Amino acid sequence: MKASQQLSASLEDYLEAIFHIVQSKQAARAKDIVERLGVHNSSVTQALRTLSERGLVNYAPYDLVTLTDEGRQAALDVVERHQALRSFLIDVLGLDAQRAEEDACRLEHGISEEVIERLRLLMAYRRRHPGEVSCWNDSLGDFVAGKES
Repeated sequence: MKASQQLSASLEDYLEAIFHIVQSKQAARAKDIVERLGVHNSSVTQALRTLSERGLVNYAPYDLVTLTDEGRQAALDVVERHQALRSFLIDVLGLDAQRAEEDACRLEHGISEEVIERLRLLMAYRRRHPGEVSCWNDSLGDFVAGKES
């Protein structure tokens, strides 16, 4: 996402919700967003106006809501961060799915792209080498077999 498009955690949550609704229904209605996020109509209206002004959603009052290409990319970024964190919390830290889901929602907004990328690489490494201890190798820019401490 462009630096000028930095979004608050709340707006990222709206984009993520719209993304999931659109995936299942092809388009979102304000009512769908209200139900998914448990917020008031007025909050959804304001968020949709802001996202529309930033060119991230196609929105008009009482009409369907869809993501623009840029909005879809921004939403995908949030969704991928969420999935990487959720996977790490469950598969590495052993948290139950509900706790992992809740914590991934909180963490996804404040974590750096470098940390997310390393989590993605770690989870990919673990899928290729199950049960193997791994550590980061700066020169390779990836995880390698490591030693247990």
